[in-house]
Amino acid sequence: MKVLVAVKRVVDFNVKVRVKSDGSAVDLASVKMSMNPFDEIAVEEAVRLREAGVVSEVLAVSCGSAASQETLRTALAMGADRALLVESGDSVEPLAVAKLLKAVCDREQPQLVILGKQAIDDDCNQTGQMLAALADLPQATFASALKVEGGALVVTREIDGGLETLSLDLPAVVTTDLRLNEPRYVTLPSIMKAKKKPLDVVTPADLGVDISPRLTTLHYAEPARRGGGVRVPDVAALIDKLKNEAKVLEG
Repeated sequence: MKVLVAVKRVVDFNVKVRVKSDGSAVDLASVKMSMNPFDEIAVEEAVRLREAGVVSEVLAVSCGSAASQETLRTALAMGADRALLVESGDSVEPLAVAKLLKAVCDREQPQLVILGKQAIDDDCNQTGQMLAALADLPQATFASALKVEGGALVVTREIDGGLETLSLDLPAVVTTDLRLNEPRYVTLPSIMKAKKKPLDVVTPADLGVDISPRLTTLHYAEPARRGGGVRVPDVAALIDKLKNEAKVLEG
């Protein structure tokens, strides 16, 4: 069974994101970039399935600029067998990514597609669902447990009321949640081996996909700075402020 894993290059989660002074974009100058954390979980799960003998090949795919090759090399160092970069601009909307992944799926014919549930830069949480709709495949989002049983995929997913278990026919699309696994630490020998693994580059035109943007971003702005706290002498003063200043209590 072949597994396709989608990965995205994002600003590292430890970095405090800043907006350019003119509000035109996020300032990425000299900013550390890394693999989207939810995508790391997706790669780890695919590699574990291969190590368990369920999967024969893990293909990592990314859509973005040439710099995304670094992210794909990380996926290869984690254990992916080969990688494919669909080289385009830095910003590709979720629908365009879903169309590109659908075209790659048509070419590669994977039995399972695993994606992070969302990217931490735009928080869209759309690509996996859009891909499933475009490819007409069953889907399980927010997966916290996953196993293959008798040719079917059994997925436990996190919902508002607790946990839900689904059985899906393959091929299928799965998006990962935080509790699915803990990604492995990438060692130096693995990084060196990853340099020899195949990484191919194609363009959206090669796949016959139009990725023209449908949205226009008008302005970026940082959240308003949070005001300082206030100490009150007693409970009566606190209740008075909640009633008369914050107006969150009635009475």
